[in-house]
Amino acid sequence: MATSNPPLPHPPLEGSARLIGTLALSAAVFMNVLDTSIANVSLPAIAGDLGVSANQGTWVITSFAVANAISVPLTGWLSMRFGQVRLFMLSVVLFVISSWLCGLAPNMSALIAFRVLQGFVAGPMIPLSQSLLLASYPRAMAGTAMAFWSMTTLIAPVMGPLLGGWITDNMSWPWIFYINVPVGILAVFATWLIFRHRDTPRKALPIDAIGLGLLVVWISAMQIMLDIGKEHDWFQSPMVVACGVIAVVGFAYFLIWELGDKHPVVDLRLFKNRNFWAGTLAISVGYGLFFGNVVLLPLWLQQFMGYTATDAGMVMAPVGLLAMVLSPVVGKTIHKVDPRRYATASFLVFGIVMWMRARFNTQVDLTTIMIPTIVQGVAMAGFFIPLMTITLSEIPPEKMPSASGLSNFVRITCGAVGTSISTTLWERRASLHHAQLVEHITLGDGPTAQVVQSLQATGLSLQQALAQVDRMVNQQAFMLAANDIFWASSVLFLLLIPLVWLAKGPKGHGGGGADAAAAAH
Repeated sequence: MATSNPPLPHPPLEGSARLIGTLALSAAVFMNVLDTSIANVSLPAIAGDLGVSANQGTWVITSFAVANAISVPLTGWLSMRFGQVRLFMLSVVLFVISSWLCGLAPNMSALIAFRVLQGFVAGPMIPLSQSLLLASYPRAMAGTAMAFWSMTTLIAPVMGPLLGGWITDNMSWPWIFYINVPVGILAVFATWLIFRHRDTPRKALPIDAIGLGLLVVWISAMQIMLDIGKEHDWFQSPMVVACGVIAVVGFAYFLIWELGDKHPVVDLRLFKNRNFWAGTLAISVGYGLFFGNVVLLPLWLQQFMGYTATDAGMVMAPVGLLAMVLSPVVGKTIHKVDPRRYATASFLVFGIVMWMRARFNTQVDLTTIMIPTIVQGVAMAGFFIPLMTITLSEIPPEKMPSASGLSNFVRITCGAVGTSISTTLWERRASLHHAQLVEHITLGDGPTAQVVQSLQATGLSLQQALAQVDRMVNQQAFMLAANDIFWASSVLFLLLIPLVWLAKGPKGHGGGGADAAAAAH
């Protein structure tokens, strides 16, 4: 238990110990983040194998997301109770066990139950990996530590659909869960080897049962609303309205209770710090825009451009190339360069990438699609490291797990919201464009008549030819709708730049990266 005189912070790791520790933490984070997206392309196979509808199959995704969103902000409280290293190792061990159980699930009910367990135990892994990484590096190398962390966090969501599609096509869906077992075992062994004598002191804190209960209620209601909203026409459905009301009222009571409790389960007072709230807002909204487009582009390619799931994944994969090359450079120079400058450059490049995509058409070739995807790696390299440096730069050491957990919670939530908003707006804008396009299409119209006649010449009946024309119009409508989303995303990325400059600049030559590292020690 904690004593009145807390022990001195552990010195940074050196040499092979630091390398092994970094690889262990990165492997665990990669495995965790990968599981947020790897099951997406496998849903039809899972639903068919377990004898449920495709809509019921989406609960495989939702159940993980709800449980994960609940547990991430609990990281600070749990780390005080168990110690950061113990909690991290426990999370990885339970994640491995729950992954194995997911693969063995005999029916959908069991799979959803195991996914809930998997999502809940995964929560502390990401924020604790940040704290343990920063504590393992000297102050001057804090940016390098965040570079390793950001690469795994950004590349894993892109690799998830590609790997999930390949496993489903060439093996069977349980293996999307089984692959976590060997990775997790190696991560646990390496973490125990390197970090077992570097745990933080424990402190018995009372359980904020009411705050925890309110957290579960409003997050669950919000996530269910986001998941079922599109298929139930959003607020035309009483069920969606009920979930929305529960989420809003629960969130309001949660805020009031947590701000008044002596030992809150989520420390909302962290938002009093300007750098924390500005950094958290910038990284969360930016991540929501990024993740919404990560989901939208493969959907458009698969549904309307004739790409397979594996091909669409291959289109997205190069996004990590420049990110892997440039992230270490950003990490090594973050203590010399104002992180706000890096973040500004990142949002500018994101804006340019979205503008390039907004110029796509139905005749776009693979090379044209790949160019902005590759360029996006530049933006990703300057995204996480500087913004997390800004966010955590003024957080005291004892609050680092709480701050990291709360920041990651807001970011993950914005990712879910961004996905729902982008896909919903995409379909609604497509309906609008479809209606506008068909206004100009009649059989008496010269170009339309020529198209219909040419189709009939291939052996199609009039009805079949008209159906083919409608498919062409639909393809054009969804392309124009995707362009609308890309344009809007471009503008929003540029509007985030002033938000970054609301944060305070680095103190002295060391910069925010050094401050973040010192906070973790």
